[in-house]
Amino acid sequence: MKKIVLMPAIAGGMVLAGALASVTAAPPADRASPLRVGLMAVADPAGGFQGQVEVSITNTSRHTARVPKWQLPSNLVESKLFQISRDGVAVAYQGPMIKRGLPQAEDFAILRAGETLRSVVDLSKAYDFSQSGEYVVALNSVLQFASLSDGTMLRQGNGLPQIAKSAPLSLWVAGKGQGASTQGKPSGGGSSVVGGVSYKSCSATQIDSIGSAVTAARGYAENAKGYLNAGTVGPRYTTWFGAYTSARYSTASQHFVAIDAALDQSNGEVTVNCGCNQKYYAYVYPNQPYEIYVCRAFWTAPLTGTDSKAGTLIHETSHFTAVAGTDDHVYGQSGAKNLAITDPASAVDNADSHEYFAENTPSQN
Repeated sequence: MKKIVLMPAIAGGMVLAGALASVTAAPPADRASPLRVGLMAVADPAGGFQGQVEVSITNTSRHTARVPKWQLPSNLVESKLFQISRDGVAVAYQGPMIKRGLPQAEDFAILRAGETLRSVVDLSKAYDFSQSGEYVVALNSVLQFASLSDGTMLRQGNGLPQIAKSAPLSLWVAGKGQGASTQGKPSGGGSSVVGGVSYKSCSATQIDSIGSAVTAARGYAENAKGYLNAGTVGPRYTTWFGAYTSARYSTASQHFVAIDAALDQSNGEVTVNCGCNQKYYAYVYPNQPYEIYVCRAFWTAPLTGTDSKAGTLIHETSHFTAVAGTDDHVYGQSGAKNLAITDPASAVDNADSHEYFAENTPSQN
């Protein structure tokens, strides 16, 4: 990405003139959270801005905090942790959207009482700063599975995870160059087309396993589409998408029409890349349909059923902006069920909710 110059501006009551801009106060609504967030733009020696921000996370409680590492900013952007807009219009996240399993002990970062974790994040790797305008950047990280050493889970009053938020940071950027870069993408390796699906860096055994998963995922998508097209509002729908409204039901129905159409493509449009060696199930870049990177947990998952190979393909396909553009608000069946009860609008936008609706395990009407 070419250099982006940080131009003088008055934005949101903050003057930025090629210097560091710092915001450390959390919004009032977030004061119940023990994690205080600071956000600062990092300027280069010439006073320019190349998309880097420094984030500080301070544990203000008297107890040790345990937070999944992917919910904390780091130099490797692998989660949608920031909300960014340009001139009031949302800037799409272009980094990896990952299906993760439940966190294990090694997946947690430990913040002792009073400890501050600092990291510099290059947002240009996952967000497009190539256009000029007023950008507003804020951390907005859902703290699912986070807890304190006294056993307190970091949850809101409605049971949903707390959110680590920063106050918004306003920047006027004179954009030049290209958009967001992709980071850490495995190489394509050898490519082949088998049964209408393209494969990269996959062995013959892996191709056979994925072929079965694609067939099962197509069956899941067709079944889910049929359920919604029939206008059924049974426990299967309400468990995963919450209380009925015609607008949300229509959105879910449209999503599965699009998922079904995407998976039914049979001229090599759908690509499965086996080059990932990370512990999670799979990931995609939402603006790069229809390539799905499958990882280590994918290979040990069952073909069908909860958190299956077929369901993983549904999950990841839903992330593509050309399909449903879903997000990862929460992971896991328990989190998805609670999301449906407390925030059905987010449930209809949650990838795991789509997967569990399609897998329908245990079966519901």
